Amino acid sequence: MARIKNLTVGTPSAAVHPTEVDCEIRRVTGVDGETYLQLSTFGSATRVSEPKVSQTIQIDRDIARQIHQHIEDTFGF
Repeated sequence: MARIKNLTVGTPSAAVHPTEVDCEIRRVTGVDGETYLQLSTFGSATRVSEPKVSQTIQIDRDIARQIHQHIEDTFGF
């Protein structure tokens, strides 16, 4: 569970993960009044225990802009 403070571009040697999970997205307001976008992923369907949050990341406006640009560059929209 963390806020992303810096975004860097890695090398294109990664592979597609074989496991799919559900993700919940929500808007969160910090104590400073700043707005964050929060993404929470849940364990895979094959997980033995009941569904629960596996990881949560939060992004601020600056990181969101950077991700938006990468989405446009990658997918063309």
